[in-house]
Amino acid sequence: MVLSPDTCAQVATRIAEHATRHRLPRIDVILHGGEPLLAGPQRLDDILTTLRGALEGVTEVTFKVHTNGVLLNEAYLDVFSKHRVGVGVSLDGDRAANDRHRRYANGNSSFDKVIRGIGRLRARPELYNGLLCTIDVANDPITVYEALAELDPPRIDFLLPHATWEEPPPRPSPVAYADWLIKIFDRWESDGRPFGIRLFDSVIATTYGRPSMTEAIGLEPSTLVVIDTDGSYEQLDSLKVAFDGAPATGFDVFNDSLDEVARHPGVQARQRGLAGLAETCRQCPVVNSCGGGLYPHRFRAGSFLNPSVYCDDLLKLITHIKESVAMSHHSLTAATLDLLASGFGGEREIQDLAEAQNSLRRSLAMAVRESAPASWAALVELDERAPAAVAKVLAHPYVRVWAVDRLDGKNSPDYLGNIAAAAAAASGSFTGSFTAEVIDGAVYLPGVGTFRGALRGPTATVSVTGGVVDVPGARGEWEPVRFLDDERRVLLEDCDPYRSCHQWPSAARLSDAEFAAWRERYATAWEFITTHLPEYAPGLRAGLTALMPLSPAADGRDVSSAARHAFGAVAAALPHDDATMALLIVHEFQHVKLGAILDMFDLYDEHETGLFYAPWRDDPRPLEGLLQGTYAHLAVTDFWRRYRHVSGDPATAHRHFAQWREHTATAIETLADSGALTELGARFIARMRETAAPWLAEEVPAEALAAARESARRHREAYEARTR
Repeated sequence: MVLSPDTCAQVATRIAEHATRHRLPRIDVILHGGEPLLAGPQRLDDILTTLRGALEGVTEVTFKVHTNGVLLNEAYLDVFSKHRVGVGVSLDGDRAANDRHRRYANGNSSFDKVIRGIGRLRARPELYNGLLCTIDVANDPITVYEALAELDPPRIDFLLPHATWEEPPPRPSPVAYADWLIKIFDRWESDGRPFGIRLFDSVIATTYGRPSMTEAIGLEPSTLVVIDTDGSYEQLDSLKVAFDGAPATGFDVFNDSLDEVARHPGVQARQRGLAGLAETCRQCPVVNSCGGGLYPHRFRAGSFLNPSVYCDDLLKLITHIKESVAMSHHSLTAATLDLLASGFGGEREIQDLAEAQNSLRRSLAMAVRESAPASWAALVELDERAPAAVAKVLAHPYVRVWAVDRLDGKNSPDYLGNIAAAAAAASGSFTGSFTAEVIDGAVYLPGVGTFRGALRGPTATVSVTGGVVDVPGARGEWEPVRFLDDERRVLLEDCDPYRSCHQWPSAARLSDAEFAAWRERYATAWEFITTHLPEYAPGLRAGLTALMPLSPAADGRDVSSAARHAFGAVAAALPHDDATMALLIVHEFQHVKLGAILDMFDLYDEHETGLFYAPWRDDPRPLEGLLQGTYAHLAVTDFWRRYRHVSGDPATAHRHFAQWREHTATAIETLADSGALTELGARFIARMRETAAPWLAEEVPAEALAAARESARRHREAYEARTR
């Protein structure tokens, strides 16, 4: 049955209604089946035209289609090109693997037609979303992997066959599906992850606290509703494996809104995250990645409140991936971690963190590659010919900010072209053209510069020849990035379109005079650091790569910030003196260091929801917020500890030292007593205590000590009065 014009129009109306009501910035519409190509090219064109017409100006819509590929010809591809529809094709491996379950009714193989369809799709890489492979453990995993890899997919989805505890999958051994997938994962790793594999990418992403990319695993709320060709709303189509009628909601597009569907108990059950899982799952060490598995696979004896029928497989697979990623990527020695925990860390220690961050940025770039395949291909070519240039551009702090937001669907994939063009320009020897994102009429190449002009449209073609950047046919000026030091080590970042990720608003591009003031203040602050805070200088030299100007605070106070995903960057409004600039830099770089450490290690239980007293805040803080603040204030305390001996106002400096050492020591004990630290986290806090404890014994004038204690007492009493 094909979606009728009237039903299609009502479907479009309901989707637009929902997007408008909830101000959704983007949605995905997937044409599924059965086999959607049976509708024919003209009918698919009509359907897509109706949907796009209703949604234009309401929300950004991404169209996708899943097909078995048998009918995929140029006529369909012309329709998909017209409507920018990404195409995914089901293929289970080589001929023998695919023929197990995908023969015609007369027994003939469909393999050759599918391969021809994929060949046509490969000729239009902008449409090629990837391959979907349903696992059959009777097939050899490496043969399947190699057969799929030969087709140059941007991504592969390996799907566990639908099964329940009532009707379990074929299982030749207790963890046959894990063993099958592990062989593919290990091969994929050894190949350098040449394309995305959504299941593996999702395990890796959730390992680092990012969302899963598939509903098959992870704790993210489900965002999927199925609309059948008769207009009826259904839950997951795969629920049919549980029992007849399981997906039904009783609602349809003619009588019910999507909000009513969202309130259906079955839909709500897939919105509850950890709280919606069986007790066995909630206690599992890999629950953040597994999330209980695909919802239909949990069915048993009339209930979905069970672990997945693939529970043992998922546990083994996820554990293997997590351990492999941890071992094969980056680790720190105990001595290195102890030194960082003390609040310090020299060149080698910060380089270790930076190398781990570089790998993470590469993984993020790889995870978004499917949405910009041409730019990704150019970046891969550049990485082979000019790896140092690619590494330099990917190390730019705000590249990760863009990539993380892109994975959340918040910005354009076209910026990957800006990154590729920046690498080409940085190489100084590459010639090529790139489709780059235009923001506010300008094209920014991270770490290289900005072509500023009256560019119109979302993208522009950027040409790079021998390090020279141009936008052919456009009028404008090229503005190279500016550095604060003669070594060109620390970038003054006032142009990156993704830099506004800090607590305070970013400043506009600085004038030449303003830049000169920043450059002078940075030079004097750096001299202050090397003279009075020399233990911090090697780490800063190795890890500080950008200063981002903030707009001054309205009340004139000094403001600064670090951003969790912007390793290497410190943001600040220009302070009035070199000592304050030095303080802001060492303070915020503590946050930069700890963020990188938390990307690598679990220092506390991520399920901890308690709030804790922070002596420098009026509001209670979550555990990570308290840990970040305490670690940063080790450096703040150390600054005042040293500065009181050279300050022009020693009385104030003594008071600040007395106050901050008390605050920091109190917070360390709060962390130690939280009950939420891992074994490694307890060791980390112990090293912080070893740094701070001797400072409590240092002499300060009695009036400074009394003033600090009185201030702390008043703050605590006011806090307790507010939070009773």
